[in-house]
Amino acid sequence: MLQQILRDMYIDPELLAELNEEQKQILFYKMREEQLRRWKEREEKARMEEAVLRRTARRKQSDGKHVQWLCGKDGEVWVWVMGEAPGDKPYDQISEELIAERARQQAQKEAEELWRQKEAEITKKFRDAMAQEKARIVAEKWKIEIEDRKAAKLEEEKIQEELKKREEEERQKGEEQIRQQEEIRAKELYLSLKQAQQHSQHSDDDQEWEEQLRRSKAADEERSHKARRARDEYRRQSLRAIQKGIVAGLSNLFQGTSLNNEQETKLNCNSASPLHNIWERPSRPFSREVIIRWFKEEQVPRRAGFERNTNRIAQWFHGIISRQEAEELLMNKSEGTFLVRVSEKIWGYALSYRQQSGFKHFLVDASGDFYSFLGVDPNRHATLTDLIDFHKEEIITSSGGELLLEPCGQQKNPPDYSPLFE
Repeated sequence: MLQQILRDMYIDPELLAELNEEQKQILFYKMREEQLRRWKEREEKARMEEAVLRRTARRKQSDGKHVQWLCGKDGEVWVWVMGEAPGDKPYDQISEELIAERARQQAQKEAEELWRQKEAEITKKFRDAMAQEKARIVAEKWKIEIEDRKAAKLEEEKIQEELKKREEEERQKGEEQIRQQEEIRAKELYLSLKQAQQHSQHSDDDQEWEEQLRRSKAADEERSHKARRARDEYRRQSLRAIQKGIVAGLSNLFQGTSLNNEQETKLNCNSASPLHNIWERPSRPFSREVIIRWFKEEQVPRRAGFERNTNRIAQWFHGIISRQEAEELLMNKSEGTFLVRVSEKIWGYALSYRQQSGFKHFLVDASGDFYSFLGVDPNRHATLTDLIDFHKEEIITSSGGELLLEPCGQQKNPPDYSPLFE
């Protein structure tokens, strides 16, 4: 089952929900190891292909199109990082220039608006003055004799020139005032933007962001701690299994071992039967009938659920019962009480364990020729009984310290495992 998960790099959500937090951490650790292995393999393949392409390129004609990388003193491809090369402006200087330019543009925009208003006022002022003067001349001068009309015309032109001159002087004066106001406004805007930038560094948004960053770092540290603890537990279990010498093999280190001669003989006898020839295990359990068929075809010949060296069903063994039913059986039991039930999620079993504050459930993978906890224990056991006996003396996880102390027996008659042995 674990090999299939690592091959597909996918785990069914329902199966994932059956795992506790430590099982998930170890499983993700193994999946990450597989990702790194595949990445290194792809990198090595890409490196070899690149080497082949380089050799092919050298054999091309010299006038052919090609790309040549600029190399540094160390012979490697030269890379420029903005801000680190000589002559690059530092961030503070770039920020200052951007703020100054932004303030200048805003002040210029405001000055243009002020000038349009000022120009409209000047134009209206002198247009009204011209109209009033013209009206006065018409009323006073042009009513006199015809010989004075020429003098009146000359006087009008003189007055117009004087008004235009005064208008031009006032325009220049207004432009100078607008320019001075623009400079002052630009400085005010620059200081305002600068203060806003400094204030934003200590604003509520930044404080919230810093809090989120702190929480994210704390979560990363917690995940790293769990991953390190999972790796240590993986190594501890492996070394302990080697010392005890009762484990069939170690994951990724030893090949899967076969059963003893008596069990091999029973398996061979079953494989020769016509019924076994037509049995083909689906990729995953999808019905109760298929699980019962799997148990009879593959697990009964391997004495799954039996006591060691006897034909009695082990007290801790149960049939196809749910997680809720298992917890009801363990509800009033002491810490360390356990049972093993046939899983409906994988080809294997689930070990339900009573702890002081509740319950734990561990999946046991039986899809190969060995038995092992999925995502927790790297040890491979030849039989299901071997796995149970091993963890009567050795804890399952270092964080939980689970020891299998007391089996939880049947409370129904007939027992819930009856359909498996009919």
